[in-house]
Amino acid sequence: MKYDYTGTLKILVDKALNGDPADVDDIMSELTYEADLVMTRKIDFALSLVTTDRGIERIKHYLFNGTLIQRNYACLYLNRIDEWEPVKEAFKQGLIDEIQAYAR
Repeated sequence: MKYDYTGTLKILVDKALNGDPADVDDIMSELTYEADLVMTRKIDFALSLVTTDRGIERIKHYLFNGTLIQRNYACLYLNRIDEWEPVKEAFKQGLIDEIQAYAR
Protein backbone atom coordinates (compact mmCIF):
# COMPACT_ATOMS: atom_id res chain seq x y z
CA MET A 1 0.00 0.00 0.00
CA LYS A 2 1.41 3.38 -0.96
CA TYR A 3 0.78 6.53 1.02
CA ASP A 4 1.41 10.06 -0.13
CA TYR A 5 2.79 11.80 2.92
CA THR A 6 3.20 15.55 3.06
CA GLY A 7 5.17 18.10 5.03
CA THR A 8 7.51 17.05 7.79
CA LEU A 9 6.37 13.44 7.73
CA LYS A 10 7.20 13.15 4.03
CA ILE A 11 10.67 14.57 4.62
CA LEU A 12 11.30 12.15 7.50
CA VAL A 13 9.92 9.15 5.59
CA ASP A 14 11.98 9.96 2.50
CA LYS A 15 15.13 10.17 4.61
CA ALA A 16 14.30 6.92 6.40
CA LEU A 17 13.68 5.09 3.15
CA ASN A 18 16.97 6.40 1.77
CA GLY A 19 18.64 5.11 4.93
CA ASP A 20 22.04 6.75 4.65
CA PRO A 21 23.83 7.65 7.90
CA ALA A 22 23.38 11.36 7.15
CA ASP A 23 19.64 10.77 6.76
CA VAL A 24 19.50 9.03 10.14
CA ASP A 25 21.43 11.97 11.59
CA ASP A 26 18.83 14.36 10.18
CA ILE A 27 15.98 12.33 11.67
CA MET A 28 17.68 12.02 15.05
CA SER A 29 18.46 15.75 15.10
CA GLU A 30 14.70 16.33 15.38
CA LEU A 31 14.60 14.37 18.65
CA THR A 32 14.98 17.14 21.16
CA TYR A 33 13.37 17.74 24.51
CA GLU A 34 11.32 20.47 22.85
CA ALA A 35 9.81 18.03 20.33
CA ASP A 36 6.09 17.61 20.88
CA LEU A 37 4.21 14.31 20.94
CA VAL A 38 3.18 14.56 17.29
CA MET A 39 6.78 15.09 16.18
CA THR A 40 8.09 12.21 18.28
CA ARG A 41 5.45 9.91 16.74
CA LYS A 42 6.52 11.01 13.25
CA ILE A 43 10.15 10.35 14.12
CA ASP A 44 9.33 6.94 15.62
CA PHE A 45 7.39 6.01 12.49
CA ALA A 46 10.16 7.21 10.18
CA LEU A 47 12.82 5.31 12.11
CA SER A 48 10.75 2.15 11.75
CA LEU A 49 11.26 2.44 7.98
CA VAL A 50 15.07 2.39 8.12
CA THR A 51 16.23 -0.95 6.70
CA THR A 52 19.66 -0.33 5.20
CA ASP A 53 22.65 -1.82 7.00
CA ARG A 54 24.32 1.60 7.11
CA GLY A 55 21.19 3.19 8.55
CA ILE A 56 20.83 0.49 11.19
CA GLU A 57 24.48 0.88 12.17
CA ARG A 58 23.96 4.63 12.50
CA ILE A 59 20.96 4.05 14.78
CA LYS A 60 23.18 1.76 16.89
CA HIS A 61 25.65 4.65 17.08
CA TYR A 62 22.94 6.79 18.69
CA LEU A 63 22.24 4.08 21.25
CA PHE A 64 25.75 4.66 22.62
CA ASN A 65 26.44 8.27 21.68
CA GLY A 66 23.14 10.13 21.48
CA THR A 67 21.28 12.25 23.95
CA LEU A 68 18.99 10.41 26.35
CA ILE A 69 15.96 10.83 24.09
CA GLN A 70 17.96 9.69 21.05
CA ARG A 71 19.23 6.66 22.97
CA ASN A 72 15.67 5.81 23.98
CA TYR A 73 14.37 5.91 20.40
CA ALA A 74 17.39 3.99 19.12
CA CYS A 75 16.69 1.37 21.77
CA LEU A 76 13.02 1.11 20.77
CA TYR A 77 14.02 0.66 17.14
CA LEU A 78 16.60 -2.03 17.90
CA ASN A 79 14.21 -3.89 20.20
CA ARG A 80 11.60 -3.96 17.45
CA ILE A 81 14.04 -5.52 14.98
CA ASP A 82 15.31 -8.00 17.59
CA GLU A 83 18.83 -6.55 17.79
CA TRP A 84 19.25 -7.39 21.47
CA GLU A 85 23.03 -7.49 21.83
CA PRO A 86 23.64 -3.73 21.49
CA VAL A 87 20.66 -3.05 23.75
CA LYS A 88 22.03 -5.37 26.43
CA GLU A 89 25.43 -3.69 26.13
CA ALA A 90 23.93 -0.20 26.42
CA PHE A 91 22.00 -1.32 29.51
CA LYS A 92 25.17 -2.82 30.99
CA GLN A 93 26.96 0.51 30.40
CA GLY A 94 24.14 2.40 32.13
CA LEU A 95 23.13 4.28 28.99
CA ILE A 96 19.52 3.12 29.16
CA ASP A 97 17.44 1.91 32.08
CA GLU A 98 15.85 -1.51 32.53
CA ILE A 99 12.40 -0.33 31.47
CA GLN A 100 13.77 1.13 28.25
CA ALA A 101 15.94 -1.88 27.56
CA TYR A 102 12.91 -4.14 27.39
CA ALA A 103 10.38 -1.74 25.85
CA ARG A 104 9.03 -2.36 22.39
